[in-house]
Amino acid sequence: MILPRDTLKKLTLHALPFSDAVSDDLPLGQLLRLSLFQISVGMAAVMLLGTLNRVMIVELSVSATLVALMIAIPVLVAPFRALLGFRSDNYRSAIGWKRIPYLWFGSMWQFGGLAIMPMGLLLLSGDQVAGPSWAGEVGAALAFLMTGIGMHMTQTAGLALAADRATEETRPQVVALLYVTFLIGMGVSALIVGALLQNFSALRLVQVIQGTAVVTLLLNVTALWKQEQLAPMTRSERAAPKPQFMKAWRDLVSGGDAGRLLIVVFIGTLAFNMQDVLLEPYGGEILGLSVSATTLLSAVWAVGALIGFGLAARWLKSNMDPYRMAARGILIGLIAFSGLIFAAPMNSSSVFFLGAFGIGLGGGLFAVATLTAAMTLNTTGAAGKGLALGAWGAAQATAAGASIFVGGAVRDLVNTAATSGGLGAALQSNATGYSVVYHIEIGLLFITLIVLGNLVKARPMSTSTATPTGLADFPT
Repeated sequence: MILPRDTLKKLTLHALPFSDAVSDDLPLGQLLRLSLFQISVGMAAVMLLGTLNRVMIVELSVSATLVALMIAIPVLVAPFRALLGFRSDNYRSAIGWKRIPYLWFGSMWQFGGLAIMPMGLLLLSGDQVAGPSWAGEVGAALAFLMTGIGMHMTQTAGLALAADRATEETRPQVVALLYVTFLIGMGVSALIVGALLQNFSALRLVQVIQGTAVVTLLLNVTALWKQEQLAPMTRSERAAPKPQFMKAWRDLVSGGDAGRLLIVVFIGTLAFNMQDVLLEPYGGEILGLSVSATTLLSAVWAVGALIGFGLAARWLKSNMDPYRMAARGILIGLIAFSGLIFAAPMNSSSVFFLGAFGIGLGGGLFAVATLTAAMTLNTTGAAGKGLALGAWGAAQATAAGASIFVGGAVRDLVNTAATSGGLGAALQSNATGYSVVYHIEIGLLFITLIVLGNLVKARPMSTSTATPTGLADFPT
């Protein structure tokens, strides 16, 4: 029996992952093309936070303090994502585009930063025969700044464009797909860049980073091509007074859920990310795991995150409240961090790996849930989707950057006091600093759950007439 062509096409589409994210307004081909901007952002994130971090310290012999300052520069740009989103909400062009110009200029900033970065890094390492002595520091800082601006501008405008084009029914699935694409971009680019830089040389560094710049531009141009409809504006429409950012910000945070959601995003991201720089050292120093064993942690975390994204897409499709789903992610995180703490006294690598998996699962649920909540906020007045998504990105990226520094600093300070006997004989162990950080993260998750309580309370658990029972019934 030969199936009709239309029936076969429908069966094929339904068999594809995230096929339920497709709608008449956003067909499959355009959705997959649009998601390419997340690959370029993930690629840049790997370069800045992973590959170049190691290259600068090991191969180029740059001081760790200076490297930390350079890596922190893109994080300092993160709070301006709200402003970028607001500008894309209210941008006026003769042909009516709003998001595409910001995607384009974000791509150019990202391309320019990566293009000049290898020269700045080589000067920073001392490979300089002419010019001022500060040229390396200025060049590297400018490259990191430009790349950071480009990443934040591209991602903010891209997410806002996806929110504009998705329907209310498909928006949760679109969010999950964009997050999966971001992870794929990070994972694939990490493998490729790592392999290309295996035989390191200054020439190879220039080729890899500038090749990344070219790939970034190609991906982003492909992503934005014909994604926004032309809607020409008259000269009087373009000349009309534009909304003010501060008024739009007040409209966003006053009344409604936006202000509390941003607090939830900031504290929750702090809680899930403080362990980022500590998991592998904890496994090696405290549990005695080999280098090959600890490198599996990233894969275990990524698998947990991918499963979290899949669960998020399914639960949101069944109309689960995103705040309630964020609470589930937090509860999973509480169990996961408890596992990390107990792994040391139990000397159990299995418990440790389960904890890492749980952090990925809980963090994935939390991230997708809060981003979906930001996409579906009922914005009023001058506030738009771009401002809401920019504010979410600003809170998330700022907390992620700060958490890495705080986690490492707390671990070092506590371990210094513990190993010197300042905290007593019972705590005189290298595991104490790690344990304190994990306990702080558990405390932050409880605080996040408390702040989240009122957001969950305002929504019924189901449409049935039965009295709902759940998180909203607990005293918060």
